[in-house]
Amino acid sequence: MSNILLEGYTTDEILNLPAELMQSIILSDEALVFKAGSANMLGRFCVSGDTLILELAHVDGGGEGALPALASLAKRYAQREGLQFLEWRVHAVHCARPNLKLRRVLERRGFVVRELPDVGECFWLRSAVNTYRVGNA
Repeated sequence: MSNILLEGYTTDEILNLPAELMQSIILSDEALVFKAGSANMLGRFCVSGDTLILELAHVDGGGEGALPALASLAKRYAQREGLQFLEWRVHAVHCARPNLKLRRVLERRGFVVRELPDVGECFWLRSAVNTYRVGNA
């Protein structure tokens, strides 16, 4: 998992980006297309109060640990910034070509299908940063 690159960067390199750059590009709550390992992802990320919100609209490819690498980065960032929660929103409920493996992994990790205001129906999980298990999520 530690050798999965996110847009060509290691998790340590991303965590060492200047705070202004992190805020303006990654945590801007704007759609972002990025590569994680061999997966292409569409997502958006932001901080709201004491929570890091990770919203994934599309995951194409992968399988070698892209989501656990993203989860590890999110947890480390949240811990460093003193955030209390990670909230995942994965829009994989009504895909034209559903990824059954992704669904199984999400359900096994405790994600539930939930209707969120201004977001819609998605797989959702909110967990405390200090208890969040990074693994096959």
